[in-house]
Amino acid sequence: MKALVYYGPRDVRVSEMPDARIEHPADVLVKITITNICGSDLHMYEGRTNMEPGRIFGHENMGEVIEVGKSVSQIKVGDMVCLPFNIGCGHCTNCESGYTGFCLTMNPGMAGAAYGFAGMGPYSGGQAEYLRVPYGDFNCLKLPEDANEKENDYVMLSDIFPTGYHATELACVQPGDSVVIYGAGPVGLMAAHSAAIKGAGKIMVVDNHKDRLKLAEEFGAIAIDFSKGSAVDQVLEHTDGMGADKGCECVGYQCCDKHGVEHSNITMNELVQAVKATGKIGVVGVFVPKDPKSKDALQKIGHMDFDFGTFWMKGQSIATGQSNVKSYNRQLCSLISAGKANPAKIISHELSLDEAPDAYAHFDARDKGWTKVILKPGKVKKNLKKSL
Repeated sequence: MKALVYYGPRDVRVSEMPDARIEHPADVLVKITITNICGSDLHMYEGRTNMEPGRIFGHENMGEVIEVGKSVSQIKVGDMVCLPFNIGCGHCTNCESGYTGFCLTMNPGMAGAAYGFAGMGPYSGGQAEYLRVPYGDFNCLKLPEDANEKENDYVMLSDIFPTGYHATELACVQPGDSVVIYGAGPVGLMAAHSAAIKGAGKIMVVDNHKDRLKLAEEFGAIAIDFSKGSAVDQVLEHTDGMGADKGCECVGYQCCDKHGVEHSNITMNELVQAVKATGKIGVVGVFVPKDPKSKDALQKIGHMDFDFGTFWMKGQSIATGQSNVKSYNRQLCSLISAGKANPAKIISHELSLDEAPDAYAHFDARDKGWTKVILKPGKVKKNLKKSL
C-alpha cells in the first residue's frame, strides 16, 4: 500500500509499505478515504521528537471498513467510521472512566496510545491507503447515512473538533461566559466553534496570522492580533479591565512571540494575565517532557518560567491534557448531522496522498492560506484552495 513515511527531519515521502492487516480477532481493517495533517504532526516532521524513521504518519483518520476480526460484533464490513486519534482498550480503569486518551494497556509504560505518533505506541498512522484499528468495536465511531456527503466535517471528529471542545470543557465554559483562546490554528478555531455552540457571550481568539483570524471571525469570535499590540491589553479592553471568564491554550510548547521566536511560556503566562481572578484555563496545546532541540535551557527538560505567583494570587485553575475523543465524538457527530456544527469550514486544501510531502512543507512554513489540509488516498485533487 502507499503511505506517507517519515525518514528524518522535514523528510517525508509517499512510499510502498506492507499492507495493513488484521492481527488480532478484535481488529478492524479500514480503507482510508480521508486523513488529515495535524499541527502536532509538525513536531515530528521538524525532528523535535523521538519519531523513528520508517514510521507512517497520520492520526486523524476516517474510512470504510473492509474486514473485521472474528471477535468483532458491532462494526460491519461496509460501515463508514471515524477513528479517535487515541487508541483505547475499553476495559482498563481509565477507559472505563472515560479517559480513553490515557489508556493503561495499549502502550505499556505510558498512559495513552495513538496512531502514527512518537511515544504513543507502535501503531501505524492512517496517512495511507489502509489502517489497522485495534479493538474495532470500541474505537470505531460508526457514522450516519450522510457520511459520504459530509465526510469533510465528520473526519474532524478524529481529533481537532473534540480537542477544541475539550479545551472548553477543561476551562468549564458556560453560557454567557467571555472566553479568550490563544491560537487560531485548527484546534483554536474548533475551540471557538465549541464555545459558540455552548453559548459563550464573547469569544476572543489571539493570533498574528490574518487569514486564520479571519476564519475565527467567521465562527463569531473577536480577532485579537498580537502583532498590533499586547494581546493581554486588547483582551482587558474587551472585558472592561476584568479579564476573560475562561481561557483556552491551543498552541503548545512551540508558541512564538511577534518576531517568530519560540518561548514556550508565552501563552501560559499571558493567559494568567488575560483571565480574570478565579477564572479557569484549559490547556490542550501540546507540551512535552523533553525538547532537546530547543534553544531554551528550561524547555530542553520540559520546564518553563511560569508566573505561578500571579496565578496563585488570582485564585485561578488550570486543567490540561489531550482530549478523550470518545467522550465527545458521538454528541459532536450528532451536531454535524443536524447541521448545528460545520468544522469543515476551516479546510483550506483538499489534496491527494501523493501531494502530502509538499503539503507538509507549506503547512510547516505557515504559508498564508494553509490552515487545514485533508488528504484523500485514491483521489487526485490539485490544490483546491479555499478563498480565505
